[in-house]
Amino acid sequence: MANYELNAKGLLCPMPVIKVQQKIQQLSKGDILMVYCTDPGAQFDLPAWCRVHGHTLLAVQQQPHEITISLRVG
Repeated sequence: MANYELNAKGLLCPMPVIKVQQKIQQLSKGDILMVYCTDPGAQFDLPAWCRVHGHTLLAVQQQPHEITISLRVG
């Protein structure tokens, strides 16, 4: 198991989800991915995408100018 980061700041829907999907294809089951984004919709889109694709949402943290989403590859 390893930890990875993805910078999706400045990208608008649906690009944060697309970038996460592309990155996860390079990762192994159990890896942790931290996604940094600025699109407010990502805090809803990524958890829904995780449910559909069998990944585990670990946390969603919203700061004033950034949203951090962590997930475990399923």
